[in-house]
Amino acid sequence: MIVPLLRQLTENLSHRFGSRDQLLKIIANTGWLFGDRILRMGVGLVVMIAIARYLGPADFGLLNYALAFVALFTAIGSLGLNEIVTRELIVEPSSAAEILGTAFVLQLISGILASLLIAVAIVCVRDDPIGRSLVILLAPLVIVKSSQAIKAWYESRLESKYVVWVENGVFLIFAVVNLCLILLQAPLQAFAWALMIEGGVAIIGLLAMFAWRGGALVGWRFRLHRAGRLLANSWPLILSGLAIMVYMRIDQIMLGQMIGDEAVGIYTAATRISEVWYFIPVAIVASVYPALMEGNQLGRRYYLKRLQTTCDFMVLLAFAVAVPMTILSSWAVVLLFGPGYHEAGPVLAIHIWASVFVFLGLATHKGFLVENLQRLSLYRTLLGAVINVFLNLVLIPRYGVLGAAVATVCAQALPSLLLDILDSRTRHFWMISIKALCFVRHLLPWVAMWKREAK
Repeated sequence: MIVPLLRQLTENLSHRFGSRDQLLKIIANTGWLFGDRILRMGVGLVVMIAIARYLGPADFGLLNYALAFVALFTAIGSLGLNEIVTRELIVEPSSAAEILGTAFVLQLISGILASLLIAVAIVCVRDDPIGRSLVILLAPLVIVKSSQAIKAWYESRLESKYVVWVENGVFLIFAVVNLCLILLQAPLQAFAWALMIEGGVAIIGLLAMFAWRGGALVGWRFRLHRAGRLLANSWPLILSGLAIMVYMRIDQIMLGQMIGDEAVGIYTAATRISEVWYFIPVAIVASVYPALMEGNQLGRRYYLKRLQTTCDFMVLLAFAVAVPMTILSSWAVVLLFGPGYHEAGPVLAIHIWASVFVFLGLATHKGFLVENLQRLSLYRTLLGAVINVFLNLVLIPRYGVLGAAVATVCAQALPSLLLDILDSRTRHFWMISIKALCFVRHLLPWVAMWKREAK
């Protein structure tokens, strides 16, 4: 009975995504991205837990405060170009050298400027020398994080396995390095240095893989007209990315400023378990994006059908994660991080529900890119950032880490539900989201198929 059900599901998905071959390419590419994230989730969680136990809530909180502060500037460094570059490579594959060369130069320059801005900003907002020095040490990490347009080349060709090979190799090496630092009882700054060097080695590895796969790095060229075109399309994504970092990381910074580094450590323990699942939608939408672009070229009906299917699947996966994690939250936190982090259990039970709207939002965000509605996506994201900051100011003084978790869930949920319905260009996204969130609706086709096969 299960085999016919799976066959029927495969046929339905093949029909929605154009062909069986296209579906198989999406599944294969997603499989490589899943393998990458599952390995990172498993090994990374072990290493992170070991570091958290070794450093304790206060120092672990300080390290994550510094990482969150640097992350706020990552969008400035990347210029929002990564997804735009993927789209340009799909539309103009013959111009790959010009697109990649221009994006690389733009991101390198902006990354350097962003790292200098980080150093200035932390001096203005933080008094203690240890916190300042840690953020300044990690500031160049924004250059490394920004210069990742090369990954767009692999995504546009559905060849993410090569990214997986490189990044996982580097990741595993530095996982061992971090464990060695713990055994050697290294200071906090040593872990920051490890993060810096890991990012640099990963970028060098991706460039080497590009050359090995037949790409010509010496053929990359910067073109001013191409830079203007990329920036004209990406500037809303710069602000959008900044807003995303605000409502993804501002809670840690505000907790650190308003309560203390130990509160950041408690909150981070919960959010790391919650956010570790975000690899699922990232991997899927990265693989589905070319199919959405193709569907839009074939006709709006094909495109909307594919987008609805993607959003439906995202919500189902999010509920599959959120329900068991809510039930097991306190047990999971104490088991993984130890009794010192027991306050993170209730935080996890709340924060995990942000995943429903993160999963759904990543899918609809690709739709905004396909329809060239980056500016409207920006408004939605900016509203989320404003809601998060406002609710943090209200809730953190009264409820502490629990208030920060509630603020995050609201910031993820409210923007799309409030704004998308107001504009005729985005109203279909609101309808798609509402249909996807109607959880029972997803179960009806399965029940019908089960009854047909049972007969």
